[in-house]
Amino acid sequence: MAFWLFKSEPDTWSWDQQVAKGEDGEEWGGVRNYLARNNMRAMKVGDRGFFYHSNIGKQIVGIVEVCRESEPDSTADDPRWDCVMIKAVQPVPEPVTLEDVKGAPELADMVLVKNSRMSVQPVTEREWAIVCKMAGL
Repeated sequence: MAFWLFKSEPDTWSWDQQVAKGEDGEEWGGVRNYLARNNMRAMKVGDRGFFYHSNIGKQIVGIVEVCRESEPDSTADDPRWDCVMIKAVQPVPEPVTLEDVKGAPELADMVLVKNSRMSVQPVTEREWAIVCKMAGL
């Protein structure tokens, strides 16, 4: 299993909206960055991810799971763009802010710290464990 972080502006797509989609999940469409797209192409069903509210809150608020591997993005007319389907697994007991992540020396190399604008990014197994502990999981 691999680990990821999915960023969304909560006024566009929030954790509550993700949860409301239930077991069917939601297409993680609209990504127009090649590296983020390639990250999604690498995902497998069952991979886990952090759901991160960007701009408003700037915090990890939940855990999601990839429930469909990369397919053409239905929001794009261009076949270069793909997306995965994700479903909510659980909220985190204690949201982990960007400030919290940046303040943890052991997370200094995390993509969220080094390239916070990347909308879909990998998370190492070690980073996953550290952030989960910070989140009360």
